[in-house]
Amino acid sequence: MARTTFIEHKGVRIAFLDFAHVEAPPEALAAIEEAARLVQAEPFRSVRTLTHVTGSRFNGEVLEAIKRLAVNNRPHVIAGAVVGLSGLQKVVYTTVMRFAKRSIPAFDNLDAAKDWLVAQS
Repeated sequence: MARTTFIEHKGVRIAFLDFAHVEAPPEALAAIEEAARLVQAEPFRSVRTLTHVTGSRFNGEVLEAIKRLAVNNRPHVIAGAVVGLSGLQKVVYTTVMRFAKRSIPAFDNLDAAKDWLVAQS
């Protein structure tokens, strides 16, 4: 099952990184690799990303892969949003944002995140 796909919202193309309910590290690493491959194949400053992490789990190896993804995607991304952060995920999210020198707002639901992404230029 593809975990990264391109969706359209109000006529705007968004890369949807569906990491929701990914619990096993091998599955998480495969999903992260897939996301990197698809986003980084796009031209610089051309992609809006929406990352859904509800119910996902991670370990140290997955955390390092997430950090690399955030850094390496940066040149390709116009704007990014994340949905589904809870508990420890919020701490990790803050760490990743600092490491990647990015600001990716967190939203409570997918529709709010999509609407925000559409408004970004």
